[in-house]
Amino acid sequence: MNLFTKTKKLGFVAGLLVAGTLTSLAQDKVEIKLNPNEAKHTISRHIYGHFAEHLGRSIYGGFYVGEDSKIPNTNGIRNDVVAALRTLKIPNLRWPGGCFADTYHWKDGIGPKEKRPTIVNTWWGGVTENNSFGTHDFLNMCELLGTEPYLAGNLATGTPQELVDWVQYVNFAGESPMSKLRRENGREKPWNVTYWGVGNEAWGCGGNMTPEYYSDLYRKYATFMTGWSNDKLFRIASGANSSDYNWTEVVMKNVPKNLIEGMALHHYSVIDWNKKGPATDFTEQQYFTTMQRALFMEELVTKHLAIMDKYDPQHKVALVVDEWGGWYDVEPGTNPGFLYQQNTIRDAMIAGATLNIFNNHANRIKMANLAQAINVLQAVILTKEEKMILTPTYHVMEMYNVHQDATLIPLKIEAANEYKMGNESLPAVSASASKAKNGLVHISLTNIDHKNSREISIDVKDLKANAVSGRILTSKKVQDYNSFENPTLIKPVAFKGASIKGGKLNVKLPPVSVVVLELK
Repeated sequence: MNLFTKTKKLGFVAGLLVAGTLTSLAQDKVEIKLNPNEAKHTISRHIYGHFAEHLGRSIYGGFYVGEDSKIPNTNGIRNDVVAALRTLKIPNLRWPGGCFADTYHWKDGIGPKEKRPTIVNTWWGGVTENNSFGTHDFLNMCELLGTEPYLAGNLATGTPQELVDWVQYVNFAGESPMSKLRRENGREKPWNVTYWGVGNEAWGCGGNMTPEYYSDLYRKYATFMTGWSNDKLFRIASGANSSDYNWTEVVMKNVPKNLIEGMALHHYSVIDWNKKGPATDFTEQQYFTTMQRALFMEELVTKHLAIMDKYDPQHKVALVVDEWGGWYDVEPGTNPGFLYQQNTIRDAMIAGATLNIFNNHANRIKMANLAQAINVLQAVILTKEEKMILTPTYHVMEMYNVHQDATLIPLKIEAANEYKMGNESLPAVSASASKAKNGLVHISLTNIDHKNSREISIDVKDLKANAVSGRILTSKKVQDYNSFENPTLIKPVAFKGASIKGGKLNVKLPPVSVVVLELK
């Protein structure tokens, strides 16, 4: 993973964070120009996807507690988690990894649970797992959640036959060895899984491969993958680590476009891989650097897409950012291999600004997956035995889900807009806007500035809007978080800082805040 120490000036970073009652030291003015006449691209709901790896307490204790648990569950899946994620409208869920995927053999996780072999999770904590959560458990859970599964195939330690058998097992309705095995294990109808990863981080934990070697392996595996149904598979190649543009160049050049539907990209907002810094007790300098890493996503997306366009001018291959989010030191006293960290307003800023970037590139980004859903990294849910809390990141993604499958309204931030720290500066305000199928327009705003509010002016004459409402997520300190003792310290509230007059939408956007507005 690559680090960057120089501030990046971003072209059209989107997203503004607005807080409700905070005061600030200054109110810089920002103008935003909407271009509704240029609206033509749909913001895919799959940009709002999630990730569940066999890592720490993500699966066991997070999603799955077992059928005999005293915690209310459906076939072992926590009912409170299902309710929360259905409210979030998660469109897809990636499983079983991550690094774990390339040592996972799917046949170990099917059949009677008492007969499944135990394995050692060598990637994450060296713990022993009993495989009680496997293919049926995951895919049935996705049906409970109302979400589409995204299965990550084992390219590193598996074989093409193993991956082909998995596709056949979950997708084929007719008579075959794998569909027969599925029926013997209690599932008559196939699940018809569309999204498949062909390996994960092949440049690192997925085999330390060169892009040339991976390209050849990908071609081999993808050739033998078929939907085993009328539905075409969406095959996603292991993409670049952050700014490894050569990886994208080689894979896009060497893989025929009839064998690939998506190209992955992984990027985390990390201060320093050797000293990541605390999740809650961080300084303003650490906050600034984290946001610097997060906003670098704009440059990454722009440059990787330029390479993809060179080899795919017809845009047949989508960019899939299937791992993103903040990464800090684990909470004191927890297993370092479990990657358990708290979630503060800083994480809300990462989520708001990043989702704005993805929305504004909706013509080419068709899927993204926040890492990870429960109890790992930038989680939307944290659990502790029977307790469950929703994080600031959860609330941002819930506020933003109005953009799912809406039509992107292009915009441009026209005025000076800087969050300064010493001799460096970042764009303080980002934004994205869309028009839903019901005609409602939504504008999401993020202000990452640690101390200063912004006065936003948006011309909405072309929208013919005369009423505005909205919600805001903020807190007194950027280090604030929801705890099991105080689970609702941070939550969205009604936003009163916006008004429309004379065709102008005026917004008073507090420091470190996220606001989503609805125009009628």
